Amino acid sequence: MRRQNIDQLRDWKAKKGHKPLIINGIRQVGKTWLMKEFGRLHYENTAYILLEKNSRLQDLFSADMDTRRILTGLELETGKKIDPNNTLIIFDEIQECPNALTALKYFNENAPEYDIVAAGSLLGVFMHKGVSFPVGKVEFMNLYPLAFSEFLTALDEEKLKDLVKSCDWELIKVFKDKLIDYLKMYFFTGGMPEVVLEFSKDRNFYLAREIQNDILDSYQKDFSKHIPVNDLQRTRLIWDSIPVQLSKENKKFIYKDVQKNATASTFETSLAWLENCGLVHKVPRISKPALPLKGYANTGAFKLFFSDIGLLSAISGLEARTILEGDAMFTEFKGALTEQYVCQEMKHFNNTTLTYWINDSATAEIDFVIQMDSKIIPIEVKSSINLKAKSLSVYREKFSPKTEVRASLANYNKSGNLFDIPLYMLSEFKSIVF
Repeated sequence: MRRQNIDQLRDWKAKKGHKPLIINGIRQVGKTWLMKEFGRLHYENTAYILLEKNSRLQDLFSADMDTRRILTGLELETGKKIDPNNTLIIFDEIQECPNALTALKYFNENAPEYDIVAAGSLLGVFMHKGVSFPVGKVEFMNLYPLAFSEFLTALDEEKLKDLVKSCDWELIKVFKDKLIDYLKMYFFTGGMPEVVLEFSKDRNFYLAREIQNDILDSYQKDFSKHIPVNDLQRTRLIWDSIPVQLSKENKKFIYKDVQKNATASTFETSLAWLENCGLVHKVPRISKPALPLKGYANTGAFKLFFSDIGLLSAISGLEARTILEGDAMFTEFKGALTEQYVCQEMKHFNNTTLTYWINDSATAEIDFVIQMDSKIIPIEVKSSINLKAKSLSVYREKFSPKTEVRASLANYNKSGNLFDIPLYMLSEFKSIVF
């Protein structure tokens, strides 16, 4: 399986003075595989250190922060000579050993010649628990579920992926139906690596759904393991309510739809936990599209999306037969899956802050507003080829944006400041708009 993050890791390795790298990502998103594959492709040797349930390593990092002593211990543990010129050091499940996190600072200061990548589940949660992170002494990289273009590669459709990247609009029109068929599959399977890997073998939708349900069960076990008892039920209530919230015409998250008479204060700890561990993407509403966009965000009004579209389709009970029903896959749950998809693609390729806008009378709503290279860009999401966009017209009249985007199943078109971008082309958003 080809992950585009390999290219980011290669660039990190080539960068002069690079620091230890921490990879953030939800459980089962492929962090371990990515680190090992990077080591296999770009180093002669890999020293893989799993810090979970290893008392020797706990003792190794608890004595002091002498990097030479620690390196000797790592060589004894792995049975490998760690040469800074050709060895990648991998710390996996690093959250299980907070002292190993602290040690990254000392490796950066005292042994910068060693290449170190680290990852762990729920790292975002641990960062907010007072665990000492070596701020300024490490670099970070986000790992998300496979994007649609990576899904095409996994299904041996590399040429189709290259066609998307080429932006050859006339040829893309010829193969539009094929791209839409694959996009429907992606809406069902999503981008969790194990799901995609199994689906790529014989296109078995039912096996894909079984694996998705297993992943969802493992998240529920994480809830029980890591969340205080007082917050456990509230966290599950929020988690279970997300598909219902997204299926509304107005997708704003409403606490009273989670539990009668609930308030933000009732659920703020549980919501923060889900957000910090990366299981949900919180998209706040803005009062106006101005720089910096974050400065105009209303954190009390927001939409909540899953980390993966396949998990959303699984928890929503979407049936595989929907794939055969015309454009039903894109319009299911009032377009919730389509908005989820756009959210994921924009996060994956641009790692940008996503917001949305609604006018005072709540009669017009722009699904996403992003800030990119000092530009603020409204994105209207359409779940079919119907391009009527009343909300975009209201936004245009009020703010006169220099660039507007409409994402739909329609063909590419540019009319004035308005870009019509097919949903299957969102991986090329930046190159198209800029």
